[in-house]
Parts: sequence; structure tokens; C-alpha cells
Amino acid sequence: MLNPARNVENSRTAQVAASFTALRGAALSFKADPFRVGDEAATRYESDALVLMQGGKVTEFGNFDSLKDRIPSGVEVVHYRDSLILPGFIDIHVHYPQTQIIGAYGKQLIDWLNRYTFVAEQQFSHEGHARDVARFFLGECLRVGTTTSLVYGTVHPVSVDVFFEEAERRNMRMIAGKVLMDRNAPDALMDTAVSGYDDSKKLLEKWHGRGRLSYAITPRFAPTSTPAQLEAAGALWKEFPGVYMQTHLSENQSEVEWVRDLFPERKNYLDVYDHYGLVGKRAVFGHGIHLGENEWQRCYDAGAAIAHCPTSNEFLGSGLFRFDIAKNNARPVRVGLATDLGAGTSFSQLQTMNEAYKIAQLSGFSLSAIQAYYLATRGAAEALYLEDKIGTIAPGFEADLVVLDLRSTPLIDFRMNHCTTLQESLFIQMMMGDDRATRAVYVAGELAYSRGESFG
Repeated sequence: MLNPARNVENSRTAQVAASFTALRGAALSFKADPFRVGDEAATRYESDALVLMQGGKVTEFGNFDSLKDRIPSGVEVVHYRDSLILPGFIDIHVHYPQTQIIGAYGKQLIDWLNRYTFVAEQQFSHEGHARDVARFFLGECLRVGTTTSLVYGTVHPVSVDVFFEEAERRNMRMIAGKVLMDRNAPDALMDTAVSGYDDSKKLLEKWHGRGRLSYAITPRFAPTSTPAQLEAAGALWKEFPGVYMQTHLSENQSEVEWVRDLFPERKNYLDVYDHYGLVGKRAVFGHGIHLGENEWQRCYDAGAAIAHCPTSNEFLGSGLFRFDIAKNNARPVRVGLATDLGAGTSFSQLQTMNEAYKIAQLSGFSLSAIQAYYLATRGAAEALYLEDKIGTIAPGFEADLVVLDLRSTPLIDFRMNHCTTLQESLFIQMMMGDDRATRAVYVAGELAYSRGESFG
């Protein structure tokens, strides 16, 4: 005889089970800045963890045995062995339209921009082309475990519209903006101070705060914007203080000299942006290699962040980023890790950590594995003022996670047999790992990528 009450209860149990995702495995999270408090105090590591997720958020995180009774009936636990669960990687400076020119030979920054970047970006006036590249870009982000990026479009509003549409479809937390350029660029890539302001405002009002999307006011860099355009950008940011501002700063010595020639009345490169109201919280400056102490101090005082782009800096011969100066305990500036495609040569934050370590070594600073992973997770979240939402695994945080296979290649597998500590294991992954290490990626608690499976 049928029991209606039992059928209803079974249905409820199934509905509850379907709303939860439970992961088991080793897990590492971050709770502070290791450059300030040390590696051990900055991290939380569980050798056998439970991560329980519901409604896009983490609801439980801790030792599996201690928390297993909180797993709702009917919920299947996905157990990732020989793996490490981490907060999703965050990339705070990347040009999605340059995906098609990654690895293009160029002498240095300005030559490379003229020969490749400005040519490729003209294609983004076409919606179909922009959408194809946006889809590929976001798919590659997931394939390497990157769940949030701060992204440059092109001067064309459609390049930003289609990017946000594709990010929204995947429910990814993304920040992007239309590039502003009204001088020193091809005619097909220039707007005006007025049209740049109007187009940016329209995009901002359409997309900022919609779901998991945010807008970034985006003057490319000081040499490609007139004082009138920088003034308009500053006015727009003042009008909408909750949005982001992204641009480039002191990437190349010749660029620094060019800025000095264009703005002789300003004290330094950063002061150009500061004069127009473009330095403050949620301002992210790409590179910051050749900064003076007063510029570092101003970034700290204003709460502005620097995006460290190691593979790009090496590829274009731009210079060595100085961690010892940037993270000076007297005035530690917010710093996050970035790929800077397409001058950067890899989507992978593991490969980016690899190069960050080498750059640090060349400038006399030994970057620990914990510090490197922090820069790609919580450190990047702090640079974006999103440290209360992403970059950490904890109850109430958004459930963006990457699961790394700790034995992703034969060589890494062999090397791990001779590994005895967490620090060593992390270091092996960042020095030898790449996209093959990404076993699974969860976006807002939902499986968005699984190695060997196809996702739209």
C-alpha cells in the first residue's frame, strides 16, 4: 500500500540533497596576509576537509570527521583524493581581446602594442568575433581554475556587452570595462572624452551590480588619454564610487619617460592619475615596476592596488617587480597576481606563480609558496575589496573553488613521492604544474569544469 506521507518526505529529502554540494579532500584557505603575519598564521589547512555548499555559498568548512553529521541526508560527497581544494584563482589584470595574439614576438611594450595589440583590437567592433573570443577566454579561465578576473575590453562597447553576457551565462564573478583612448592610437580605436564618458556610463548602469558582475572605468594608460578624457574618467568614478578603475602604471622605462613628456607639470606617473581623481579604493594599477617611494606611499594611503604581471614583465623585458618594497611592513600595498594576457604568456596562475618566484629571486626576495598562492586568491580579493566574498573558503563566502590534482603529470607524480611538507607540495605544483593540474572547478557551488568533460 502506498504511503503518501513517506513519498512527500522522500521528495523533500531529494530536493534538499539536490540543493547541496559536498566535497571531501585536503583543503587550503587563507585568513590573513602572509607577508605581514607569516605563512602559518595566514593559512588554514585541513588534510581531510569537508566543504559543504548551498545556494552559491559555502555553508560548512572544516575537518571531515567533525562535520560529517551535518551533511544532509541523500547528499553524495565527492571525494577528491591526491588533490587540494583551494579558493578559485583570481586574475586582477588581463586583456581578453589579446587572447588571439598571445606569444606574438615584439621588441618591447610600445612596439608590441603597435604591431599586434592595436591591430587585433580593431576586430572587436564585430559582435560575432568578440563573442567567440569571450567564450574561448572564459572557457580557458575555468580550465586553469580562474573564477574571477579584472578584464579589459576594447574601445568598442560591444566588446564589453558580449563579455558580460557570456560571464553572466556562466554565473562567474567578473569585472570588466570599455577601454578609453582618445589619442596616440589608430583612428579605429579612438573615442573622445565625451563619447568615452557616455559609453562607459551606459555600460556601467547596465552591468554594474547585475548578478556577479561589476564595472571598471578603464583608461588604457595615461599616454592614450588626453587630460580631458582623464578628467571625464575621474568625474565618472566620483559619480559612481562603488565601481572599479583599472589602468596601467610604470610598466616600462620608455613609457615612464613618455608620460613625463606628456604631463611635465605632474610630479610622477601616479600623480597624473591622482590629479584627475583616479587613485583610491578599487583602483587597480597594472605592473607598478618603476615606482618611487612617494608613489608606493600614495598607493598605500589611498588603498589602491598593484597587479603584478610576471610573465608579461619578462616577455616584454619591462623589469623586475619588487616585493620587498611593495609589501614593506610600514606601508604594505595591496598586491594581487595577474596574467596580463596577451603579453603574459599563460592563463595558468600556477605558471604565473612560477615566474613571480623567479622575478622575486632576481630582485633578492624569496617568495614562499604560501605567499604566491595568497597573491592569486585572498591577496587578489583584497586588491579588489572582495575579501568578504571570495578568495577564502569559509561559511558565508561565495563557493568558487578549484581542485588541483597533485599528481597531474608523471614527473610531478614521481616528485611528490619524495615530498614531505605542505609547503614543498605547494611549491612543486607552482613550479611544475599547469592547466593539466586543474581537476575540477566550482562556480557558485556548481561544477563548472571537470577535466576530461565537456562544458558549454
